[in-house]
Amino acid sequence: MSKRAAAAVLAGVMIVGLSACSSTGGSSDGKKPGGKLVLGFAQVGAESGWRTANTKSVQEAAKKAGVTLKFSDAQQKQENQIKAIRSFIQQKVDVIAFSPVVESGWDTVLKEAKNAHIPVILTDRAIDSEDTSLYATFLGSDFVEEGKKAGDWLVKEYQGKPGEVNIVQLEGTTGSAPANDRKSGFADVIKGDPKFKVVASQTGDFTRAKGKEVMQAFLKAQPEIDVLYAHNDDMALGAIQAIEESGKKPGTDIRIVSVDGVKDAFTAMSQGKINFDVECNPLLGDQLMELAKKVKNGEAVERRIKTVEGTFTPEQATAALPTRQY
Repeated sequence: MSKRAAAAVLAGVMIVGLSACSSTGGSSDGKKPGGKLVLGFAQVGAESGWRTANTKSVQEAAKKAGVTLKFSDAQQKQENQIKAIRSFIQQKVDVIAFSPVVESGWDTVLKEAKNAHIPVILTDRAIDSEDTSLYATFLGSDFVEEGKKAGDWLVKEYQGKPGEVNIVQLEGTTGSAPANDRKSGFADVIKGDPKFKVVASQTGDFTRAKGKEVMQAFLKAQPEIDVLYAHNDDMALGAIQAIEESGKKPGTDIRIVSVDGVKDAFTAMSQGKINFDVECNPLLGDQLMELAKKVKNGEAVERRIKTVEGTFTPEQATAALPTRQY
């Protein structure tokens, strides 16, 4: 197992940090109004529908649980997250949670939190650190497994069919855990069959606009594209726009497999534009509040807490669409 994979398994719980700290309830110095637990939450940003749903889940769960939430938006910049975490330390919050923009470069600031006796929870994304004492637990998805699920669908879909399968890949933010792991999990599955060829792979930074831009470049550079594998739905949805503008039919001329399971992607699936979607559940708020209270009280928690997730075909997505929460 690689150092990064080991860190992901053992990761401690944190939520991605952000640029300018703002306070939702409570005083700005971090004092506990009425004895409430104070949680500093550093979010990655608002780059996708998934991330927006994740933020909403945390905010609503904090209110329901009686937790004072201090929220910061990093705008997808690691330096903003580090500033936010240091601000939380200065405010003497009870617990810090964040979803790291990238995997590396966290040891110094997390040692500062440890020295201040503030437990850290990693949420959604893991970090690459040999010092697993820097965080209490990791709450989130198994991104490698998500990549493998996407690869398994592709292998099954083309089983027994002759000819090469040319794949283009829209990667997530460079250096982030989901981008690294969804890429490696997918590659591990398809590497056993030489007919699967990744002819182009580039970051779309998890955004719809960048996904469209990169897919436009792929379409110009690659004469034959059979499959698009997108590391998240927003990039897939942007790519669909590019495919349609090129005169091709998404889901038919270019088959699409994606990750997240957001409502907009389910709509696209119901229209036949996405062929398979691997779920990544953003609704972590309730679990996070429960964990924050436990680590604050010094209770034992598991080092790795996985979320329950599934996969969806177009038929399944169409049936689930009316009640989809995000």
